Amino acid sequence: MTTSFLKSAYISCISVLFLLISCKEGAKTAEAKLQSIDTVFESYYDFKKSANPIEATKAGFNSYNDTIANYISDNYQELLKQKYRSFLVELEAYDESMMSKEQWLSLRVMKWDCSIKLQGLENELVTMASPIYDLPSFELMPLLQIQSLHLYVAQLGSGASVQPFKTIEDYDNWLKRLQDYMTFLDTCIEKMEEGIAQKVVLPKTIVLKMIPQLQEFINAPIAKHLFMAPIRNFPENFSDSDRTEIELAYIEFLSQQLIPKYKELDSFLKEAYLPVARQTSGLSNLPNGKETYDYLIKLHTTTTMTADAIHELGKSEVQRILGEMEAVKNEIGFKGDLKAFFNHVRQRKDQMPFSKPEEVIANFNAIQKRMEPKLNEFFDIRPKAGFEVRRTEAFREASASAEYVPGSKDATRAGTFYIPIPIIKTYNKFADEALFLHEAIPGHHFQLSLQQENTKLPEFLHPESMGVFVEGWALYAESLGKELGLYEDPLQYFGMLSMEMHRAIRLVVDTGIHAKGWTREEAIQYSLENEAESKEGIIAEIERYMATPGQALSYKIGQLKIRELRTRAEYALGERFDIKEFHNQVLNSGSLALVLLEEKIDAWITSQSQQ
Repeated sequence: MTTSFLKSAYISCISVLFLLISCKEGAKTAEAKLQSIDTVFESYYDFKKSANPIEATKAGFNSYNDTIANYISDNYQELLKQKYRSFLVELEAYDESMMSKEQWLSLRVMKWDCSIKLQGLENELVTMASPIYDLPSFELMPLLQIQSLHLYVAQLGSGASVQPFKTIEDYDNWLKRLQDYMTFLDTCIEKMEEGIAQKVVLPKTIVLKMIPQLQEFINAPIAKHLFMAPIRNFPENFSDSDRTEIELAYIEFLSQQLIPKYKELDSFLKEAYLPVARQTSGLSNLPNGKETYDYLIKLHTTTTMTADAIHELGKSEVQRILGEMEAVKNEIGFKGDLKAFFNHVRQRKDQMPFSKPEEVIANFNAIQKRMEPKLNEFFDIRPKAGFEVRRTEAFREASASAEYVPGSKDATRAGTFYIPIPIIKTYNKFADEALFLHEAIPGHHFQLSLQQENTKLPEFLHPESMGVFVEGWALYAESLGKELGLYEDPLQYFGMLSMEMHRAIRLVVDTGIHAKGWTREEAIQYSLENEAESKEGIIAEIERYMATPGQALSYKIGQLKIRELRTRAEYALGERFDIKEFHNQVLNSGSLALVLLEEKIDAWITSQSQQ
């Protein structure tokens, strides 16, 4: 009995010892996990770069400059599904107690990103790896008249975008990347043939816009071809023999591969695709269309709002802005109704004073100079990256909107504001101040450059990412005009209201087209009745919404939330409210889903209240 007791006591001691060791090892494991969450973030960013090599190039990672992901291929999509699922399982091992609040916020952004992308890959119509602004693509409708890879490749090939052409290796990398592009175009035709069989095809009006875009790539003489622009602009240090060898390689590729492939695509669109393209405009007319649009709303707004709720919010905002427009019309002294005032603004010759595209660029540069003295009152952090304004390239100008392309992470390549000027004599400048605030400073240039230059953020948060945050910030930036010394001309303030109206209308027409059965013509008419944009501009915009469902919702939804949070902070903090610190709080964590942004600002308000 004594032996048994001693044996039992011995076993109990050993058990306690093992328990103590286990606790100690558990603590070490928890500490290791705390240290390794940054490694998970690094692994995720490595995956994102390999999944989207063009985005890696945009961010300045040159090791990916020679490839394009065939993101619509079945094998590639299956690989992405496996990776997103694996990362989500890995993240479940972590909790808030293991890391800093900044790391926890980054983890929750990563979890959102993995989850929403996986949902897209599992949707019957959508695929999630498009190199264009991290937007989703339609697997069976992979080419569009706007925000489409074949147009973006042309930008890269011009040598005036993010693809570098500084070394012999750069020139070789581009030809290798184009070989992948040939495979992608072959897959596009295959997928569009599948789409024909399944009755998942683009609207006819979209196809009719795509066909002329191909003509410049097909008909331009080799010597003047857009893809030969890097050959016409060799670096000075290239030897004559290197120049000759590279030029011959580019001529051979264009004449024997690229141009024949564009001819094949052109024939396919004209002869096989256009005759069966649909007459309807929205997703609701496609198989699984309603479910797909519901998903795209969630993706682009990071909310659970329904199409109906967004539609009604849009109509409410339209009515509010119409009231403000009426006040500006009366201030100017115009005697007609608001619709007549829209036409008056569209046709005013003093608002179309330019005879050369360079004058439009100069006007934007002058706007920057006027607002510069006031910026320090609202922002105490500035990007390192430079900034420039450029005209949109001719091959995509007719269907393009103004846009911003970030500079490189190391600030060696400037951020670029592209402005389309298709017809210089009819270019109307009445909204240029608001447009500059949105696309340039303090809109996209500040937000995106500060985001990718922020060394405290995991690198996966450096690229553009969530549109509702990115575009919401840019639209909020438009509202800062009076505080920054702009909008002194009532017409420029009306221009700001017009741009806000444009985004409010998007809530109505995007949901109208894709959830309520609106036709293209109904959407155009609604826009014409409620904003001062030209008919040509409105048509291009409506066709953009037809091509990229849900994306246009992000602007107003994001802006309203940021403005709501600012008002909440101003009211709660009173004299302690610091506008510069509020802007820092919004901008210093990367692109956030709106629920995460709201939690962050509420926590900041609480901390400031307790000081």
